[in-house]
Amino acid sequence: MDRARFESGPVVDVSDPAEVVESAAVFDGHIWDVRRESFRFGDAELTRDFVDHPGAVAVLAIDDEDRVLLINQYRHPVREREWELPAGLLDVAGEPPLEAAQRELAEEADLQAAEWSELVIFHTSPGGSNELLHVFEARGLSDSPEPFARMDEEAELVPRWIPFAELVSAVLEGRLRNSILIVAVLTAHARRTV
Repeated sequence: MDRARFESGPVVDVSDPAEVVESAAVFDGHIWDVRRESFRFGDAELTRDFVDHPGAVAVLAIDDEDRVLLINQYRHPVREREWELPAGLLDVAGEPPLEAAQRELAEEADLQAAEWSELVIFHTSPGGSNELLHVFEARGLSDSPEPFARMDEEAELVPRWIPFAELVSAVLEGRLRNSILIVAVLTAHARRTV
């Protein structure tokens, strides 16, 4: 490793893929898989298991009154009904993240937006998953042409509009635990205050 390039200069994540010696799906799941890979790292060969994730999108939808649309949804792994942003998987082959975000806003909130901007892109849990999440800010909101039929956990979605300042306070006070929501709200808040 060339330590000098990390000890000075701009702070930026650097693509540095290790040589993969072996890669196999060890569990084929309903939504995502678990992959085991062996790779060369320095003089050693290491093996790691991780969630092989298709990626996802989320939408920070802000209306003309500076309110953010949240949805309350049951999340079985944490056994909670969490407040979240409209979001979903990149599970349509070849669909660009922006189009997926537009689709998810329509599917989960029956909304469309006139203005879209990329807010933040981040790895949700890089030590255990390759998920890359794209968060978009959406403004100029209006109703979708047709309501979407929801199933499973989405059948019980509860939408709620929260003033942006109140949402920032809820995040800073630790009342909300959804990582995507926290990252999106604090990023948008930082951009407003810088």
